[in-house]
Amino acid sequence: MLQEMTSWTAMTKDELERQYSPRRWSHRMAADDVIKSHVKTLKEGTERARNLAQTLLNVPYGEGEGEKLDAYIPTTKSLDVPLVIYLHGGYWQFLSKEESGFMAVPLAEKGVVVVAVDYDIAPKGNMDLMVSQVRRSVVSVVQQYSHISGLYICGHSAGAHLAAMVLSTDWSQYSTVPQIKGAFLVSGIYDLLPILSTYVNDPLKMTEEVAIRNSPSKLIPQLKLSSSGCHIVVAVAENDSPEFRKQSEDYYKTLKSTGLNVTMEDVLNTDHFNIIEQLVDGNYHLTKLLMKMMGKS
Repeated sequence: MLQEMTSWTAMTKDELERQYSPRRWSHRMAADDVIKSHVKTLKEGTERARNLAQTLLNVPYGEGEGEKLDAYIPTTKSLDVPLVIYLHGGYWQFLSKEESGFMAVPLAEKGVVVVAVDYDIAPKGNMDLMVSQVRRSVVSVVQQYSHISGLYICGHSAGAHLAAMVLSTDWSQYSTVPQIKGAFLVSGIYDLLPILSTYVNDPLKMTEEVAIRNSPSKLIPQLKLSSSGCHIVVAVAENDSPEFRKQSEDYYKTLKSTGLNVTMEDVLNTDHFNIIEQLVDGNYHLTKLLMKMMGKS
């Protein structure tokens, strides 16, 4: 079981910032080193994927300069081709699709298309814009790849938040209704209110109103309406901070209580960073789980 902890409302600003600084909770290396290692690992994995799979790079999904995606396409004649959309982390202010193709290394070999999505990170982009962009990217992918056998979405950290916002979309405002079969939400934040007074919000400049309307935990009725047929996996690292772990547990419990198809994965021997880095490995627990979900195990 995940441990209980004090409500964030009772924490000092310093403690909140410590809880929401994932680099300070890794047992593998120093705080700055774990970030450098993370970026290096993701870049190397993405380079490997670009050498293994056919690629379509910088495909526009909108008119904005940052509204582009990369597709990693397997060499297969099969018509049974699942597609996974990956939304990168980086606290809505770092990283890009250039480090986000790594999971195509094992998936392309199994006949799975992987799409890595860019969005306008802060300070250029604000939270409302980023959420709008990833929603539109999903619509664009569905329109471009109408022959796929199943649509799946995976996000890490800030990307898990954005993926959860995609699941909570009112699709009546869009030109199509994506049928997302499965979602992997890895070490995400589902309630944005705790980070309002932390360093994380400095470039985002979210108000309480913005945080509430972009918190997946506040949008459960819409998620149930839009994504009732989706199998949702909420994954958290053993060495994520207690507050990150609580975010995942609370979101999982809320989804479960409404009757949604959701499972919780508490991944042993991982921290906030290598829980996602290891998706480059076909034998990794979460990779095998994703493949099983897609019928590719």
